[in-house]
Amino acid sequence: MRVLVTGSQGYIGSILTTRLIEAGCDVEGLDVGWFNDCMFQQPPNGYVLRRQDMRDVAVDELIGFDAIVHLAALSNDPLGNLDPDLTMRLNHEGTLRLAKLAKQAEVRRFIVSSSCSIYGKAGDALIDENAQLNPVTAYGKSKALIDRDVSHLADAWFTPVFLRHATAYGVSPRLRLDLVLNDLVASAFLSGKILMLSDGTPWRPLVHVEDISRAFIAALKAPQEAVHNEAFNIGSTSENYQISELADFIRQAIPDATIEYAPNAGPDLRCYRVDFSKAERCLPGFNPQWTVARGVEQLLSAYRTRPLTANDASGPSFRRLARLQQLGAQGLIDEELRWTEPATEEAFQYSPSGEMTK
Repeated sequence: MRVLVTGSQGYIGSILTTRLIEAGCDVEGLDVGWFNDCMFQQPPNGYVLRRQDMRDVAVDELIGFDAIVHLAALSNDPLGNLDPDLTMRLNHEGTLRLAKLAKQAEVRRFIVSSSCSIYGKAGDALIDENAQLNPVTAYGKSKALIDRDVSHLADAWFTPVFLRHATAYGVSPRLRLDLVLNDLVASAFLSGKILMLSDGTPWRPLVHVEDISRAFIAALKAPQEAVHNEAFNIGSTSENYQISELADFIRQAIPDATIEYAPNAGPDLRCYRVDFSKAERCLPGFNPQWTVARGVEQLLSAYRTRPLTANDASGPSFRRLARLQQLGAQGLIDEELRWTEPATEEAFQYSPSGEMTK
């Protein structure tokens, strides 16, 4: 199977490309290169990488692929709020355009990286894929519109699939510290303090990046009738937690860590508990392996081995919004997040201090 992975140099893509190759797929990556050098570990090799903005893809460049796994996006709430209109144009309009081109190019399967954030303000009740969508951020709204509009393209020859994954965590070659569990563990590791940015009451489901990758592979390999134009919540029902419970897991691994609340910590409108039984029941081969407790141990081990530094935690390498703000401040990307000059593998490198040099 020949598979194109957009956003192949992102947090999920850096894991998924390797897992696809291991699963016997012929993989090509497409990535704009914003996070090319934001490396926590040695990134994977073994696939062809096309340096390109997804907004510039032409239909003839998609001919010959059996499937597209679409990860490329402005990928979390703070980043989406940088420019809500741009988030809608890039995430929603950019994805819809790419899906239309894929259909024209006779790509049979188009798998979208969606998000449980589309449920938004949902409260304490357990909700499934049929729940009302109530996103409260630009990122969540863009994902809800993608699910709605790309689904209209489905026909006997074109199969969209929507994987609404829970909040991701876990070690990746291109780590993110703007994800709640990764960030809380980093804070405890570096300072002995688990810094809570909310009051700890919101519910949030969590899923390891490896299990997200398992879901994409399952959606690629599944018979068409099992996944055609279907949305699947990706995670485990048992892995819904209030944010305060995540702090408890971390204290089990770092007993001396203390829990501190930011001065403006309060309730978070994003509160949702998600039922993941449909994927476990209807997505052939999908079987989540990770738990938050195990993920905390993995993160701590990785932070000790590298080791993670205070510069890592506060700098732009592992925080998406800070990285794009850095590139903008240096004049390397414009207001539309396009490179002001061609980006190549050799164009940007990081010094040991984490500062970008050219």
